[in-house]
Amino acid sequence: MVRILGLDVGDVRIGVALSDPLGLTAQPHAVITRDRKESEFSALQRILDEFEVKRIVLGLPLNMNGTLGQQAQRVQKFAEMLRRMAPHVEIEFWDERLSSAASERILINSGMRRNKRRCTIDKVAAAIILQGYLDRQCAQSAEPE
Repeated sequence: MVRILGLDVGDVRIGVALSDPLGLTAQPHAVITRDRKESEFSALQRILDEFEVKRIVLGLPLNMNGTLGQQAQRVQKFAEMLRRMAPHVEIEFWDERLSSAASERILINSGMRRNKRRCTIDKVAAAIILQGYLDRQCAQSAEPE
């Protein structure tokens, strides 16, 4: 049973989600505040170690036309730093277009106040990214060969 980590990487915060041990569902886990000292990598390393994560799914914020913009390039650079930090962990990208908007709609519909949404939206977006990835994996494994 392998835990998979989902990340929604922004300039200010990183939303973190974890799969269940069977790899069926994604749950919001944490929000890591980014700083210039790169302490986010220490926080990520603790999560990787604690949950024995073997794969990371990084949300890739493509432009609406499918091209790579500046933020997507930043995420790719972040992935390179992650690879150096944890070379034993597989890293995959997942198209995350509109995941933050979807997570905000979910939180609004749940009645969460705006000030609390700001603290929660990133980890919910990470869970949406990871759940999309898990659903695709499940569908692919169910296809006849």
